[in-house]
Amino acid sequence: MRPERQGGIALLSLLYAVSAALCAVGAVQPMSSRTPVPLLWALAGIGAAGAAVLWVRRDRLGSGTVHVAVLLMSALVGVLAWRSATAVGIVGLGPAMVALGVFAAHFLSHGAARGHVAFLLSAASAGATAAEPSGFLAPWTTMVVTVVILTEAQARISGQLHRAAGTDPLTGLANRRAWEAEASRTLAHALRTGEPLTVAVLDLDGFKAINDEDGHGAGDALLQALAERWSEQLRLADLLGRFGGDEFVLCLPGTDAVRAEELLSRLRSSHPASWSAGTAAARAGDTLPELLLRADAELYRHKRRSGRIA
Repeated sequence: MRPERQGGIALLSLLYAVSAALCAVGAVQPMSSRTPVPLLWALAGIGAAGAAVLWVRRDRLGSGTVHVAVLLMSALVGVLAWRSATAVGIVGLGPAMVALGVFAAHFLSHGAARGHVAFLLSAASAGATAAEPSGFLAPWTTMVVTVVILTEAQARISGQLHRAAGTDPLTGLANRRAWEAEASRTLAHALRTGEPLTVAVLDLDGFKAINDEDGHGAGDALLQALAERWSEQLRLADLLGRFGGDEFVLCLPGTDAVRAEELLSRLRSSHPASWSAGTAAARAGDTLPELLLRADAELYRHKRRSGRIA
């Protein structure tokens, strides 16, 4: 699930609550004498209970719970379609299906969203086909197409927004927020498995002079060139990010201090620009801020020894 998991669970809780309220209204004011009132009351209870659990535990639930909750709601939509007493009641499930599809597209990965929407449409269509009323094929087809189109559109828009939010616009690297989120997950994995991990902080030497003497365009071009050359030397698992200004950060999973220095040597050979670096190898109980603090302290020790502090 994407980083705003807690907000997503809160919104899913709201969807459950609204669904419960609508089922209760349908039970109190049935559209037909054949309306399954006991089922509506049962679904209202399930929705209310689900909403309460999701809301109370929203900061402790994992992505697996969200998948289960979405699947459950999709299955309940199918049950409602199956037991609907009128064609209007079946087609009236459209807004709930759209809401569920758009939610999945925004908060889940594109592939997961597609899977959930496929299950939702399959369950709802199977229920509608087995239902007693008929004569709703045309509006139902329109609704299914609408759900697919809106889900795909939301997934693409959300993907673009998430990529833009996590990307440095100048270099195309991960920005500070995205780098810290991914590096924290990588560090947690390393601490669980005992694998080595090293973090490096890279800072250009004399960058202010380049901007002052050659202009900011020259400084921007240098940053772009370094990002491109460095990226060519890294493995897919390595994470390079720009913290801002002329400072970059590296997260190197499966890499101890010796191998990290070998990698930094390759980076130095890839471009003639002068820069300094500090590294820190992960230790038991480390947090990412602690690792960065040690790497930053080593960086400035190197700068002081070489006289490169501007």
